[in-house]
Amino acid sequence: MTDRTATRIATADGQAVTVTSRSTAVTDWAARYFGSWWNAAPAEPPISGALVSADVDPDEYEDIAATVLRHDPDEADYAGSPMLHTRHEDGSVTAVQSGERLAYRWDPSLRRLRIAGHDETAVATAAARLAREIVRGMLLVDGWQILHASAVTRDDGATLLTLGDKGAGKTTTAFLLARAGWRLLANDRVFVRPGHGHVRVLPWPSAAACGFGLLDALGLFEPVADRLRAGELMHPTQDQRVTDALLAGRREPLWRANGKEMKPQFFPDQLDTWLGMPLATEGRAAGLLFPQITAGGEPHLIDEPRHLGEADFFTAGTEDRYPDVFGLLPLTGGATGLADQLGALPHQALSLGHDTAANAALLEKTAAGLLD
Repeated sequence: MTDRTATRIATADGQAVTVTSRSTAVTDWAARYFGSWWNAAPAEPPISGALVSADVDPDEYEDIAATVLRHDPDEADYAGSPMLHTRHEDGSVTAVQSGERLAYRWDPSLRRLRIAGHDETAVATAAARLAREIVRGMLLVDGWQILHASAVTRDDGATLLTLGDKGAGKTTTAFLLARAGWRLLANDRVFVRPGHGHVRVLPWPSAAACGFGLLDALGLFEPVADRLRAGELMHPTQDQRVTDALLAGRREPLWRANGKEMKPQFFPDQLDTWLGMPLATEGRAAGLLFPQITAGGEPHLIDEPRHLGEADFFTAGTEDRYPDVFGLLPLTGGATGLADQLGALPHQALSLGHDTAANAALLEKTAAGLLD
């Protein structure tokens, strides 16, 4: 370990994993990815507890890939890329993503995950992603659940959770409130758990997407484009066509063949340093917002009741991006009790239009009213 660098990542609740590598780029990436929402700091050997060891090592990549292919592997889509994986008799798991040229070996008895690949950026991205998945498993074991919500927090810790289906306006709501003085706790998912008379909220660190329309409406399109033109980089999951459009100053939305919009992708720290949205590390749930976006409509409150349901919670059965191929997550129960507790909080449904200033004004007034 003496020739390796290490970053220890810990949540505000104390769950931790360490990322090690021969490359400082890999451990620096982990520090950047988690440092704004969780806690990340350099670590020194000896290192105990859960460990992700990640290196550029083409020979090891080939060895692990060969092991996977010898055992009639299963196939899954993991983080948007096909993955072949095999569970062995001793409980260990090997996996390979040939398109990404990444290979994995998980030893559950030691809580050690090995990642080998050809490309430093791909290795660093995978190390951060799997470190988060290991911590995710620890949080679930401790009784936390994952809610499909964005969240903003006041300085006193009072947190507004925004829920709804895809396209309902969760990210728009969070970003507008964050630009109005709240701290951004999450843009898509949060960890929640009852405790001491309230529901605690922890962030799910991830890259954040912001559509061209919202970016432009916030007056941030050109500042972001200028940073790219100066040589700064955005998250590598961003499609090159999005980068090209930003550099060229083209604001028209871009669409994939499946109808999904391609959006600029930001590292967590860039939400603060580029977009002016300071981040929070934890909070306590104090109110719920249920937005919906109505094209051409005026922003207004909706009197119809809206309640949390099973679809608002992520489970092993509903996870669509990170299936548990390594067996990192426990089997968890239903979310009924927690849903009832959250449902008892002040809440409001509202309709948002395409006038950003009007949306922001309604959201600020509604948020203040819920928490007064």
